[in-house]
Amino acid sequence: MNPMNVLIVEDDPLVMLGAQQALQLADIAVAQATSVEAAMQWVTQACPAAILSDVRLPDEDGFDLLKRIQAMDSEVPVILMTGHGDIRMAVEAMHLGAYDFLEKPFSSERLVEVIRRALEKRRLVLENRRLQALVAPQQDFGLVGQTPGMVEARRRIAALAPTQVDVLIRGETGTGKEVVARAVHEASGRGGPFVAINCGALPEAIFESEMFGHEVGAFTGATRKRIGKLEYARGGTVFLDEVESLPMTQQVKLLRVLQEKTIERLGGNETTRIDCRFVAAAKADLKTLADAGEFRSDLYYRLHVANIELPPLRERREDIPLLLAHCLHLSAERYGTKPPNLTALQLARWTAHDWPGNIRELKNLADRLCLGLETEEQTASADPDTAPSLGQQLDGFEKRLLTQTLAECQGNVGLAAERLKLPRKTLYDKVARHSINPAMFR
Repeated sequence: MNPMNVLIVEDDPLVMLGAQQALQLADIAVAQATSVEAAMQWVTQACPAAILSDVRLPDEDGFDLLKRIQAMDSEVPVILMTGHGDIRMAVEAMHLGAYDFLEKPFSSERLVEVIRRALEKRRLVLENRRLQALVAPQQDFGLVGQTPGMVEARRRIAALAPTQVDVLIRGETGTGKEVVARAVHEASGRGGPFVAINCGALPEAIFESEMFGHEVGAFTGATRKRIGKLEYARGGTVFLDEVESLPMTQQVKLLRVLQEKTIERLGGNETTRIDCRFVAAAKADLKTLADAGEFRSDLYYRLHVANIELPPLRERREDIPLLLAHCLHLSAERYGTKPPNLTALQLARWTAHDWPGNIRELKNLADRLCLGLETEEQTASADPDTAPSLGQQLDGFEKRLLTQTLAECQGNVGLAAERLKLPRKTLYDKVARHSINPAMFR
């Protein structure tokens, strides 16, 4: 849906046709729905600029729709209309936050006037939000970098964290999966603890006891009741790291917990409801493992509702100088030293490195540099063939600059072209050559 469309919610075809024609003749784009449920499907896809709704509808009424819209975005203008209106109903509608109230029959001129005022109000609201986003500091969630993959990861954290949906994080070793999981927890508003569980280090023999807890006498040595990690995480987040390493028998038990949100302590019969959000992380591609029969496909699809991909460092080389500077600052602070000045040869060497350990490996390098354990001789003895050429370094700088400018301009190519003093077509050509998607920054 075009962001400046008007959504008409009306089950009377004659009223719908009249309102639609009046607005279209005034060059106002229109979408249609005949029930509250159908209207909400439109709204969740792309919220319209204004909503014109009948009060009497087949499923819920217009007041219910108003409340649901307000819960999503309280600044969307909602105009209610009815053939059975009175002063009391109009006052109630305005008290609930309706933008205006139309009593049938109303003239086309009156309808167009109200809708135009509502659209202007919405346009001002959206412009104000855009300007606030430009001047507000961007939340980085502890993720350093301006490449498209990192911008998208931060966007997904911001979008998914408040929804309480379970999340799957995919990334190689050392890409920062636990950092993302903690960011999701902290941005979620949940007041309970963050409980991290390394599935690869959890012996099968104690899986149920650790996860679900146990009752007295459940096994030899169980002299008192113990609360498991899932019950302990009440009101918080459970982070399942290396979830792909769980044996099939444990995957079945985890699937049931994810579906039912209930557990039974080992040695007990009582069902206990748990209140925790699950964030899982995997190094491997779970879909590939599921297709090969090495991971339960039903668990994969249950986990894969919402996902966040973390690119490896070799796919975001433009971020390496920025990341290294950040890690050097943290290391110097930790060890009480000064961060060293890096030479062009060192930066070239590390930008060209494949970083199989990703951020973890880069942090170790920063520690060695701050402790004086990485010498110039070691850098100078590196194979010069691994250093990027001048052309490669210039390309990398250009891509970093384009990415940073598009991020600052919220993906607006026209504005970015003005800032960079480039013709718009030239910027589009450069963006295409570097495989940058401006939509990632919107």
